[in-house]
Amino acid sequence: MRVMMTLLFGISFAGLVAAQTAEDLVAKNLQAKGGIEKIKAIHALRMTGKVQQGGGFTALVSSTAVAPNLRRETFTVQGMSDIQAYDGSTGWHVSPFGGRKEPELLGEDELRGLTEEADFYGPLVDYQKKDNRIEYLGHDTVDGDDVYRLKVTLANGDILYYYLDPETYLEIRVEKVQFIRGSVQETFRNLGSYKLVAGVYFPFSIEAGSKQDPEDAAKITIDTIEANVAVNPQEFKMPAAPANPGGKEF
Repeated sequence: MRVMMTLLFGISFAGLVAAQTAEDLVAKNLQAKGGIEKIKAIHALRMTGKVQQGGGFTALVSSTAVAPNLRRETFTVQGMSDIQAYDGSTGWHVSPFGGRKEPELLGEDELRGLTEEADFYGPLVDYQKKDNRIEYLGHDTVDGDDVYRLKVTLANGDILYYYLDPETYLEIRVEKVQFIRGSVQETFRNLGSYKLVAGVYFPFSIEAGSKQDPEDAAKITIDTIEANVAVNPQEFKMPAAPANPGGKEF
C-alpha cells in the first residue's frame, strides 16, 4: 500500500512540475517576444515577402491579419494571384492557377489550416481561454542544437510542437500534426532572422514544408512587416460571384 501511494504521489507531483515548467516556458517565450502588453498592443499586421522553391520557382506572398481572427493570404506569380481569406466564420479562395477565377468556399482541409493561422496572437497567448493544453516534453535537439520542446494541443485536437532556443526562448521550429477525416498531416516551419516590429520580435526567415518530404520545403523571406495598419474589413469578405457572367441572360 505504501509503495502504491508513493507511486501515485510521485506521478501527481511529476505532472505538477511538468505543468509548471510548461507555463514557465510559455511566459518566457511571450516575454522574449516583447511581453504580453506589447503583443496585445498590435491589432493588425500586413506582411510582404517572397517564397522560393526547387527549380528556381519564385512567387510574391503577402498576408493581412486583424485581431482576433481575420486573415487574408495572397500568392502571386506572373501577375496572377491566388487568394485565401477567412472573415471569422467563412473561409474562401480564388484559384486562377486551377482555372477558377471566381471566389469559392474552402474545403475542409484548407479551412482547418487557415482558421488556425487566423488566431491573431497565436495558440500560446491566452491558451487557457482557448482551451489549448500545454505540456513540457523536456530537452531535444534541432540541427544538433539543444532546445526545449513544448507540446500544445489545440481545442480541435490538432497538435503543435514548439522547439524553443534555451538562450532566447524564441521558437526556432514549430511542427504541426493535423487530424483531418481520419488522416494525419504533419508539417514543419523553421523560423529565424527575428527582428523587432512595434516592440515585438517576428521571424523574417521561414522554411516550411511537409515532414514526409522535407527536401521540397519552401523558403520564405519576409521583406516588410507593418503593424497597426488601416485595414478595410471587406478585404476578408467573400466577394459575390457575377450574377450575369459575360453579360448574358439566361
